[in-house]
Amino acid sequence: MNAADSAGIISLLPALVAITLAFITRNTVFSLAVACFAGTLAAGQGLLGFPELLKNAIGTTAFSWILLLEFFIGITIAFFQRTGAIRNFSAWVENRQLSRVRVQLTAWVMGMFVFFSDYFSPLFVGATMRDLSDRFRVSREKLAYIADSTSAPVSVLVPVTGWAVFIAGLLIGMGPITTPEQAMGVFVSSIPYNLYAMLAVVTVGLVIVGLLPEIGPMAKAERRAQELGQVLRPGADPLMGEELTDIQPHPTAHTSLLWNFIAPVFIVVSVAVGSFVTTGSALTMEAFLLSVVVAGVIMRIQGIEFADIMRTTTAGIKGVMPAVIILAFAYALNDLSKSLGTAEYIVALTESWLTPALLPTLTFLIAGVIAFATGTSWGTFAIMMPIAVPMAFAFSGDALTPLVYAAIAAVAGGGVFGDHCSPLSDTSILASTGAASDHIDHIKTQMPFALLVGGVSVVAYLVLGFTIAG
Repeated sequence: MNAADSAGIISLLPALVAITLAFITRNTVFSLAVACFAGTLAAGQGLLGFPELLKNAIGTTAFSWILLLEFFIGITIAFFQRTGAIRNFSAWVENRQLSRVRVQLTAWVMGMFVFFSDYFSPLFVGATMRDLSDRFRVSREKLAYIADSTSAPVSVLVPVTGWAVFIAGLLIGMGPITTPEQAMGVFVSSIPYNLYAMLAVVTVGLVIVGLLPEIGPMAKAERRAQELGQVLRPGADPLMGEELTDIQPHPTAHTSLLWNFIAPVFIVVSVAVGSFVTTGSALTMEAFLLSVVVAGVIMRIQGIEFADIMRTTTAGIKGVMPAVIILAFAYALNDLSKSLGTAEYIVALTESWLTPALLPTLTFLIAGVIAFATGTSWGTFAIMMPIAVPMAFAFSGDALTPLVYAAIAAVAGGGVFGDHCSPLSDTSILASTGAASDHIDHIKTQMPFALLVGGVSVVAYLVLGFTIAG
């Protein structure tokens, strides 16, 4: 691979424009739109390149899947609110006489429990715990951080997730790995080397209980919430429509925590996990579709009018539209980065430095930079696994050694690390949506913790690299 395979330094332009404008203007949609437009002009596609880019990016099966999933999750949250399910859940939790710390720990545990989908986890945790965390004066930024750092980091550590299947699939054909079973076994062996993901999850818990201090913008946000009762920064733009956050419980219907909250969640978890166990593919979107249908039938049986159910459905869809719009532009920017060869350029600049001792560290850093610039962990995996893992096998004589496991883990952890720092990341967007937090505020408050954990991971990979290569 060489830099000639890409548009060179110009390939970095769209991502740099998007990230810079996002922090300056605090408007993610505007920043992404300008980045896409500037990128198409830089690529020589002219004025018509912009609409063509959007059409090609969102007119795909992949985007249709995430669009439907977002709609069904939005409807689920709307049903939760209209039936008073979230209020009832909050009351049930409150009866456990939880403190402010225990409320945050509950959100932390819930995020790890819903491990099967990094899309559902941050939305579910944020929406379910938001009212309760508001009551205990937990900043929305803190809730978004908890939801974000227990979604992708957990999904990439658990073998029974789509992440594990995707990574294992990329490994087939590399070195002595010839079957899906072997690939999954190698992935499992790499888990202990995924330092960033493990440390990210643990760090959240340590920050919650006070063993690690809140630092930077997060400390300021938490002081604001506790001292002034402002869970959002004055002037913040929460990444969730008012149609969803303002839904009030139905005044007369007799609803219950069991049928309106536990049953729909049980359907989602059982169908998603059950389909993964039986077929190897989690039917997450289909699980939410079934859950929404069943929840709607239950609401009608409970006396909620059909017209009311449909209005609630529409409100749920409208409520997630801000996130959908951002995701659409993020998908477009990712496609643009692919066409310009952004990742290839980044890899070409650093590939010659790789040695056995430095392989885990540089792999982690390169994967982080690619994920930061593109906003996608999975795209980073697809780019870096075919580069880093064969190099590890070359250094190890095609044997399965700790260097190979560390390279796989460094790609996986680096992708999550870059996502945690990037305003373009889909999982971070969903965390902001679930917590109804200003998206840029979420990124700014989360980034110091991500950089701290990333820095520790770099040092650990350096030590590990020289140990296993020596």
